[in-house]
Amino acid sequence: MIEAALLGLAKVFAWPAIGFMFLGVIIGLTVGILPGVGGTFSLAVLIPFTFTMEPASAFALLLGAHAPSYTGGAITTILLNTPGDPPNAATLFDGFPMTKKGEAGRALGAALSASAIGGILGAFYMILLIPVMRPLVLMFAPPEFFMLAIVGITFIAVISGKSLLKGLIAGGFGLMIGLVGLDMSTSTERFTFGSLFLWDGISLVPVTLGLFAVAEMMEVAVEGGSITEKMVTSDLGGAMRGIKDTLQHFWLVLRCSILGNIIGIIPGIGGDTACFFAYGHAKQTEKNGRLFGTGVVEGVIAPQSAINAKEGGALVPTVAFGIPGSAGMAILLGAFYVQGIKPGPDMLNNNLWLIFSMAWTIALANIIAAAICLPFANKIAKVALIPGDYLFPLVLMLSAIGAYATRDGLGDLIIALLFGFIGYGMKKYEYSRPVVIIGLVLAKIAEKNLHLSLRLYHGEFFLRPITLFLIAIAVVTIIMTIRGRKQEREGEI
Repeated sequence: MIEAALLGLAKVFAWPAIGFMFLGVIIGLTVGILPGVGGTFSLAVLIPFTFTMEPASAFALLLGAHAPSYTGGAITTILLNTPGDPPNAATLFDGFPMTKKGEAGRALGAALSASAIGGILGAFYMILLIPVMRPLVLMFAPPEFFMLAIVGITFIAVISGKSLLKGLIAGGFGLMIGLVGLDMSTSTERFTFGSLFLWDGISLVPVTLGLFAVAEMMEVAVEGGSITEKMVTSDLGGAMRGIKDTLQHFWLVLRCSILGNIIGIIPGIGGDTACFFAYGHAKQTEKNGRLFGTGVVEGVIAPQSAINAKEGGALVPTVAFGIPGSAGMAILLGAFYVQGIKPGPDMLNNNLWLIFSMAWTIALANIIAAAICLPFANKIAKVALIPGDYLFPLVLMLSAIGAYATRDGLGDLIIALLFGFIGYGMKKYEYSRPVVIIGLVLAKIAEKNLHLSLRLYHGEFFLRPITLFLIAIAVVTIIMTIRGRKQEREGEI
């Protein structure tokens, strides 16, 4: 193991692999900044260029581009309320409110440093988990996946804002959107209104762009001015202060990175879920939890720690079993076969150095990405001071590109615009937009695994040990939320 780890590290630093990794990081950051495009897109585009490369260089380029894409996505998420990639949506809950308070530099510093540390920890966990991977993955079956989705849905109550009723309405709306399309068991049409386009359901990307980016620009256009009228702070109030916040909350970074890594390991759950779980966990455990959603730095640190750590977790089942842990890993799996490498026991026995090389690449790519962005964080933050007249067309153009790139169709552009009006109305009448995204993300995961659980285990699937443990977590979450809200009301009285 030690010999393989050292050989993998040497391969990463050897030329031309190190050059390809730097190139990949720049591509990943650039693609990450574009709303709705994300790391999966960069992987798909770059794979054809790796046909003639040797394995170390090929995966240095691919993972170098994929690993920091969420770091780049944090920039537009925090400054423009425009998620660079769906998992970045959890960062905007507090990231954009910090921008409106004039603390964009601090939010960027916290996000970039938390992403780097989370990515490093994710790669470290990956190395530790490879020997014990098989029994861990086999412990999870459809009942556990279903209950994980239910635990995620309980976070609707946690982050629903001042009104629990409005939060539940918004969450129910998100669940309903997630069920649009053909029933996965009977192929019956649901909420399609005779449209063939809706047979495939409503994609997360245009909904997210509409609810946040388009809606925010509508408000800027109506009210005038810029995103924030306050001067963006620098020096102690800027990026360095955000880095200091991350180091002060290292225990939170550690917990959320572990949570993101574990959820990343489980195929079929997805990275979007990991970030919402981390945010909900932080809201419940941090002393400023009741202020989450108003611009609290812990609300930026938690999801950004999980967002990059999950990639190390998602890579574990990919290399150990050939089972992709995320959409990005599914595309990366194609690169293995292009290189003539078969994931699984053969790779663990004969190409262990390559697995370590990939882990080192993930860690180094996150460090390089943060090192590139952090010196310019305070300068980038001044985007929030640009007058809305100039910002409005730019953000709409980026949102249109992201929405259209989802399925290369005009239908997603229409959906983004429609949800822009819905998001504007929700913001005006104080309905929580983030919980709509949670409902949409978890709806199909819950439905698919409920069908499978009933078919395989009938009504007894609730009695499985891990399922019972997850039920207990869901119940405790609801009880703690209700108790916390009751104490808040008593405190106000």
